[in-house]
Amino acid sequence: MKVADFDFFLPKELIARRPLKERDRSRLLVLHRDGMVEHRRFSDLPAYLDPGDLLLINNTKVFPAGLTGYKKTGGRVSILLVKEKEDNVWEVLSEGRFTGTLRISEELQVELYDGKTANFQCSGDFMDIIWKCGSMPLPPYIRRLPDESDKERYQTVYAKEEGSIAAPTAGLHFTERLLKEIISKGIVVRELTLHVGIGTFRPIRSKNVEEHFMDPEYFEIDDGLISEIKKIKESGKKIISVGTTTTRAIEGFMSGRSSLTSQNGRFKGKTDIFIYPGYSFRVVDSLITNFHLPRSTPLMLTSALCGWEKLKKSYEGAIAAKYRFFSYGDAMLIL
Repeated sequence: MKVADFDFFLPKELIARRPLKERDRSRLLVLHRDGMVEHRRFSDLPAYLDPGDLLLINNTKVFPAGLTGYKKTGGRVSILLVKEKEDNVWEVLSEGRFTGTLRISEELQVELYDGKTANFQCSGDFMDIIWKCGSMPLPPYIRRLPDESDKERYQTVYAKEEGSIAAPTAGLHFTERLLKEIISKGIVVRELTLHVGIGTFRPIRSKNVEEHFMDPEYFEIDDGLISEIKKIKESGKKIISVGTTTTRAIEGFMSGRSSLTSQNGRFKGKTDIFIYPGYSFRVVDSLITNFHLPRSTPLMLTSALCGWEKLKKSYEGAIAAKYRFFSYGDAMLIL
């Protein structure tokens, strides 16, 4: 299976640079398994869910992982926090391969090694300082600098478990009001945690899909959720996953593509599952997702659920109808 097969042309003007003022006013493309397409608003979502269905969400919280460091000479170095290795020592992505001291703020400085490892020295709580001086790690295709409003909008309304460097963007369309409406209809809403890391958006370098490997990402799932999912599946009701990260967590767990420990009724571990066409879903029946980048792993996961030809045709229709694409863009529901 060729990576080039998952390509498509997208006009640059359809890449959303800012979110809509009202989250649930995003457009919603509904793709049925027979290929039929409907054009709705995200606020219409409850009409497609039945009492007894389970809506599964990822409650991870994005932290402002983007930092700017200043050399003694005045030069600037942009840093993205990727993964904490030990107390105040992080794996990072940065421009170039700088080694030396950088000043982030009056409270924070860092020793950077080869542009990859950062040893921070701070006066106070590290994460408190990061929330003061860091910026939200917006994807580069948004083509603007993040501002303070992104700390609220590049975050789901149900975010609570801090640890992601990218938002689970399918969840950005939900409001508290919409969630209450869904629950009042008798739909079960449950959550898990998968901290989105660099692997979710790392480009595929290989020519063949099967040769790509995902970086492991950390997740947590309640033991009770697993038994609840099994009961709902047995009853004939649907499991609707909100986003590709939620899907990777639950499918990674159920398919055995994860390393696990169990503590106090909660499974904790990492998964490197890579889902692409040919994968047999163990849990997910329907998917709420955004429109993804060409040749990307989220696009391939979405294709695995409905078939690439149907998905490609729906994308072509979305482009013709001028849907907004990517992280701050519109949504689709695959039934």
